[in-house]
Amino acid sequence: MNKRTILSFCTVFLSFLASSSVQAEYALNLRAPVTEIATQIYDLHMLIMYVCIAIFIVVFSIMFYSLYKHRKSAGHKAVQFHEHHMLEVVWTIIPALILIGMAVPATKTILAMKDTREADMTIKATGHQWKWEYEYLGKDVRFISTLATPQEQIHNTAPKGEHYLLEVDNPVVVPVGKKVRVLLTAQDVIHAWWVPSFGVKQDAIPGFIKETWFRVEKEGTYRGQCAELCGKDHGFMPIVVEAVSEEKYNEWIASKKAAAAEAAASGDKEWSKDDLIANGKTVYEKNCAACHQANGAGLPPAFPALTGSKIANGPIADHLHIVLNGKNVMPHWKELLNDVEIASVVTYERNGLGNSVGDVLQPAQVKAAR
Repeated sequence: MNKRTILSFCTVFLSFLASSSVQAEYALNLRAPVTEIATQIYDLHMLIMYVCIAIFIVVFSIMFYSLYKHRKSAGHKAVQFHEHHMLEVVWTIIPALILIGMAVPATKTILAMKDTREADMTIKATGHQWKWEYEYLGKDVRFISTLATPQEQIHNTAPKGEHYLLEVDNPVVVPVGKKVRVLLTAQDVIHAWWVPSFGVKQDAIPGFIKETWFRVEKEGTYRGQCAELCGKDHGFMPIVVEAVSEEKYNEWIASKKAAAAEAAASGDKEWSKDDLIANGKTVYEKNCAACHQANGAGLPPAFPALTGSKIANGPIADHLHIVLNGKNVMPHWKELLNDVEIASVVTYERNGLGNSVGDVLQPAQVKAAR
């Protein structure tokens, strides 16, 4: 390879690296912070990186200079010595001082991360396989947040969307400038609530309450994921937080309460079989298809099939009991779904997915069974 070829190759390669699109693809730093904790984490990360770079430059500069200056070809001979007290003291004290210098800001950040006092509001987040349940304490607002990416995209029969696997049907909504305390637990296995832009990552452990907090300074939509290997659909458990003005937040709270009241009222009316089946299909695909599959085939033996099953084709009271109270890894849906949703999904499972029992479960029956 001649010099001209090498020069041409280097020119093309450098131009490739310099292009803005390539630099965007190869962004290696942390996500841009939008909370004070995330800013502290970012600054701490940069400080320690600069310290490491400085140590690298100093140590290797001395090493390479010594290798070059005292090489054998220049006539130098190796000097034999066994100890040097002053050198040992210096290379002990300097690293200790460096560590102390890094430990002080790190400790300050860790203590700030754990300080959940004087919060303006509290949200309880419960991890389930594979969705999040949120409860706004003191606001009488509670909902389930599940993956909203269409199955067609997941199974590669449609183009991927902009927020593939990072979109939900019910995002968390918080007001900007308010300290939000988050209480975390789990219903089945260990999950983790992680939003990189907030600098928040906290495990949700069954039987324990862990806590964290954040205060968003800028309106926007921020995305995260469960950061624990919580089962087969671990990668389908996103987190979406929308930070809005306090006025929009209050409007959202009011809309959620109105929707809950409407759902409660609709539970007292008589539903047609077709309406129950249509609504139940939506409920099933959002909450049940992850384990039992969209076609009801399941993933035996962990997740049994519903098509032709004894439960879906047996007494409707037994079917309702299983849905309400759960079994093994199946959650207690009575705590997560309202009467209309449970009546709809039971009716759908008995009259869809290859089953044709023909009976109907009304929301009033679910209410009585609770």
